[in-house]
Amino acid sequence: MLSSEIRREKVRACLRHISCSDWERGQLRSSLHQKVTVREPVPAAVLVPMVGHPEEPTIILTRRTDELQNHAGEISFPGGRVEPEDSGTLGAALREAREELGLEADKVEVLGCLPPYDTLSGFRVRPFVGWLDPPVELRPDEREVAEVFEVPLGYLLDPANHREEQIRVGSENRAFYVLEYEERRIWGATAGILVELAGLLAES
Repeated sequence: MLSSEIRREKVRACLRHISCSDWERGQLRSSLHQKVTVREPVPAAVLVPMVGHPEEPTIILTRRTDELQNHAGEISFPGGRVEPEDSGTLGAALREAREELGLEADKVEVLGCLPPYDTLSGFRVRPFVGWLDPPVELRPDEREVAEVFEVPLGYLLDPANHREEQIRVGSENRAFYVLEYEERRIWGATAGILVELAGLLAES
């Protein structure tokens, strides 16, 4: 069995070639501080929290409350749009993790990031992979988070668990991934980011 330290370094190595600099910094500043008249993607960021359990790493996911205006009841990572006061996309991801889960930044070792993910709702999401040493203490915000659960990395790495579906958007059919885990439906951007991460880890 691989030690937690070896696993951590393997994840870091597979992400090393991906630049985590904020994409097109001038555009990021413009879209945060000015009224944009063209339809540019809205900058956003999420944290992909990986817990280094001795038996097998897991990834923390949340189910949003049904009362939220956007994406109510959906499964997601902690994250959201980049605000003007954030120090870039990483700052936004860590701030959202603190606000949603009570996860302090000093408990997160950022191993790297994934390429930006464009959503159908108009966001360009930068996912950051963070390593957490157990035990992990969380204080979920009950207004935003209905449930917190962990998915084993082995489940995510198995291509048999990655199912493709389609949705009609205007005159086009758009494909997206769905992962069914313990009667939970993980889909959309969250599933797409997980499949992207699984592919990178499988290649290492």
